[in-house]
Amino acid sequence: MQFGIFTVGDVTTDPTTGTTVSEHERIKNTVELARQAEQVGLDVFATGEHHNPPFVPSSPTTTLGFIAAQTDRLLLSTSTTLITTNDPVKIAEDYATLQHLADGRVDLMMGRGNTGPVYPWFGKDIRDGIPLAIENYALLRRLWTEDVVTWQGKYRTPLQSFTATPRPLDGVPPFVWHGSIRSPEIAEQAAYYGDGFFHNNIFWPMSHTKQMVALYRRRFEHYGHGKADQAIVGLGGQVFMRANSQAAVREFRPYFDNAPVYGHGPSLEEFSRETPLTVGSPQQVVERYAAMADSVGDYQRQLFLIDHAGLPHRTVMEQVELLGTEVVPELRKIAAARKPAHVPDAPTHAARVAAAGRRQATVHGTDEATGLTAEKVSR
Repeated sequence: MQFGIFTVGDVTTDPTTGTTVSEHERIKNTVELARQAEQVGLDVFATGEHHNPPFVPSSPTTTLGFIAAQTDRLLLSTSTTLITTNDPVKIAEDYATLQHLADGRVDLMMGRGNTGPVYPWFGKDIRDGIPLAIENYALLRRLWTEDVVTWQGKYRTPLQSFTATPRPLDGVPPFVWHGSIRSPEIAEQAAYYGDGFFHNNIFWPMSHTKQMVALYRRRFEHYGHGKADQAIVGLGGQVFMRANSQAAVREFRPYFDNAPVYGHGPSLEEFSRETPLTVGSPQQVVERYAAMADSVGDYQRQLFLIDHAGLPHRTVMEQVELLGTEVVPELRKIAAARKPAHVPDAPTHAARVAAAGRRQATVHGTDEATGLTAEKVSR
């Protein structure tokens, strides 16, 4: 199971000091955060994509490319890439380039985003959100898997004998997660292609998350990609930790109350009760997140949001340290002991290249186990 962190990249005033970091500081802090994630043994770092204040990550591939040059093992991802308002041709080329620079340590999460005004900023209509997601992703897959593409659709100009460059590393495109909070159409899309489904359940009760993941699993099996419990699932989460719950709640409350995404809404206690937000000790986080599989089944990726709402960078780095030293090692043990043998691990580039090689061998009639051709086996 993969564990990591994701950032929404907000620039928010610290409610306890009244100070606000600059965009420059926030971007630099994001890079340092990713490096720290690798140092403490986390698997994944993901950045969102936003094009409006108070958020700064408008160019995920630039940021991730810079991080790739300063890390060796960390898997780089997005949370999310806007499949609706980005040109599929640009996505195909940008992420293939990043894939080469990072030696395959790249996957990405497709999503529609949660900022309505972004659509007209990029010449789109929010009422076309679902059809755009479907058409654009269908084209993106072709751009990655076919060397020459001739295509015509509804939402962009046609392509005639077009080749996206560079081609994906080792002929294997980045793995794709489809991120959705509330749209069953996106769960259906993920299942149709046999891709991953990421439910960023940071605002929703587990009953809703359970329903969405169950839909995806059923449809994954329906389309013949494997059993329902073999579908590739990821979850989001939020934590804030101190040695005991009283200290954690006392310190985090002013940040929660003023957060741009949920401040001035439900109380911290209500939100913690109804969603996966866990404010407490590392052991409380372990217990809460170890139980997620009881609702959604064994899953492949867990990402945590820890660097938002104006939290000081020093505090955020402490949270990463706690995740890497006290929380994730315990969650790894629990997940490994629980996972049935037939449930797949989280996808990696190396594993997908190996799988592509096995498929190629089968196409050419060579049995992987014996090395014999189909003709010889039949004799």
